Amino acid sequence: MLKGFKEFIIRGNVVDMAVGIVIGAAFTGVVTAFTDNVLMAFIGAIVGKPNFNKLVLEIGKGKIQYGMFLTQLVAFLITAAAIYFTVVAPLNALAARRKAGKAEEVDPTDNEKMISLLEEIAAQGRR
Repeated sequence: MLKGFKEFIIRGNVVDMAVGIVIGAAFTGVVTAFTDNVLMAFIGAIVGKPNFNKLVLEIGKGKIQYGMFLTQLVAFLITAAAIYFTVVAPLNALAARRKAGKAEEVDPTDNEKMISLLEEIAAQGRR
């Protein structure tokens, strides 16, 4: 029985999944810090802090604190949009470009070309 368990654990799928979970947990900290310290601060500077925590619906003696849910929902939507427009959209544009055969090798020391490509990726992400 231990031999079967050992084979199961050593299989590539399990190890890959474990590595993915660990990296995902670490990435969660990065995304949370980015959201709390950059995005929410930026939005707070523009429109005031998006905090609905004080919204409460009282029914009889009970209180439904739906404001906390709304605050977390707004934070989630902002985070999802930020991740999509800064990571997913540019990577999808790059993948589509490679698939179409338009991708070219760029010398990493060619700063002008690198800036040009980054501007092009950013422009596609804004569409």
